[in-house]
Amino acid sequence: MNSVAIEKGQMVLLTGDEIVDILLGQELDTIRLVQAAYQTHSLGDSELPHSTFLRFPERERDRIIALTAYLGGDFNVAGLKWIASFPDNIHQGLERASATLILNAMENGRPKAIMESSVISAQRTAAGAALAADRLLEDKPLHVAGMIGCGLINYETFRFLRSVRPEMKTLLVYDLDLARAEQYRSKCQEYASDIQIVLKSNMEEILAEADVISLATTAVQPHIHDLTMLKPDSVILHTSLRDISAEAILTVDNVVDDVDHCCRAQTSVHLAEQHSGNRTFIRCTLGDILLGNARPREHGKPVVYSAFGLGILDIALGEYVYTRALEQDKGTQIGSFFPKSWLDRGGCV
Repeated sequence: MNSVAIEKGQMVLLTGDEIVDILLGQELDTIRLVQAAYQTHSLGDSELPHSTFLRFPERERDRIIALTAYLGGDFNVAGLKWIASFPDNIHQGLERASATLILNAMENGRPKAIMESSVISAQRTAAGAALAADRLLEDKPLHVAGMIGCGLINYETFRFLRSVRPEMKTLLVYDLDLARAEQYRSKCQEYASDIQIVLKSNMEEILAEADVISLATTAVQPHIHDLTMLKPDSVILHTSLRDISAEAILTVDNVVDDVDHCCRAQTSVHLAEQHSGNRTFIRCTLGDILLGNARPREHGKPVVYSAFGLGILDIALGEYVYTRALEQDKGTQIGSFFPKSWLDRGGCV
């Protein structure tokens, strides 16, 4: 496979397993890429329409989301992520989320790649969380991390946190399903045998003891109403967006990935905006911090980082995967995806 073939209109199909191979051991590169994507977005060189949520009658937890995006700068990439979240899949032995990413060639707008995207989605999410934790902690070492919700997202978050904060010594773990918590502990221990992993019987212990807490649950309504037990310099990575009540959100230092995107779809931040009547409780975005336009945190106050999950990250990492796939001769070429020009077709159309 080569770029010449692609320029002639061929397209590449990449499977999840091929993407896993391409991204293996690339955690720090992925974090650097995510940082550059956030900076480019914060400089205004992007187009990021609101995500579209497809929901279903009588199925509050199930949804399919379309994320379209363009990212300029050194990226110059456009595309669409179509991601389904069906939490009950785990009871059928399936992953909760499944996703497809389409990348379009900027020269002519034609799709140049179709790839499985749950791997990309999970790793860009975890990379963003680890990047935020590293910056928000500043010089404070990370000795104790806590994971609430024991699925793929928090597994990847653990891996990426470990890559930027190798001083981590203890991981505290909680899930409503004890069997999933046990499975999660085993998987994390396999990845990092030198880490002490402790299962906790409730979330409050993790909130009180950990320096960084990652919330990656399937909650659709707030279930954490009190954050007074947090250490004053702790960091919450609010990846699942809907765990914390509006009242509790208003008591902490709030940083988001994008203000406008976070303040919608009944996220905790959106509920806090409705409760307070304004958005002034949001201090800044992560991009502001990365560009040096805002300080990392309000000292003496816990910080909650709410990440809506921006399509710019998916297409940025997708472009990286696509480029490496061409270099490594991975993927399947689809040479006949587009029809002949209508001027060249015979018979009736």
